[in-house]
Amino acid sequence: MKANKLTPNFEVKNIRETIEFYQNALGFSLVMAVPETQDGIEQSLTDGKEYVYALVSKDSVEMMFQRTDSFKEDVRLAKELSMGASVSFYMEIDGIDNFYEQIKDKGLNPTELKTAWYGMREFYLKDNNGYILGFAEKSE
Repeated sequence: MKANKLTPNFEVKNIRETIEFYQNALGFSLVMAVPETQDGIEQSLTDGKEYVYALVSKDSVEMMFQRTDSFKEDVRLAKELSMGASVSFYMEIDGIDNFYEQIKDKGLNPTELKTAWYGMREFYLKDNNGYILGFAEKSE
């Protein structure tokens, strides 16, 4: 087996709210969204329309979001599980000090920015669905 890339697929309550969080709070861009009718792919969200899936990206990071009903239908192993996980999604970034200040200014309640024993300056926050996101930069 050759592994090419890992793109997490998050179960979420509301696609539109999740996209807005990732765009406004973290600077991600919408790549595509699938409407509730599942009759096509859209590159932007339409007012008054509900969505079941979306893909966002920022630089070389991609994340997928799938509405709970659709997620549990497609990922049958999750059918009896509650939303969320005991995992954090850890992203290496450049410019952590400035990004941390931006996050604090937006009232997102990050953990303290600190240098961990393994040499990474890092902090964590929860997204609008309760998932834990970690941001880190190699310490100098």
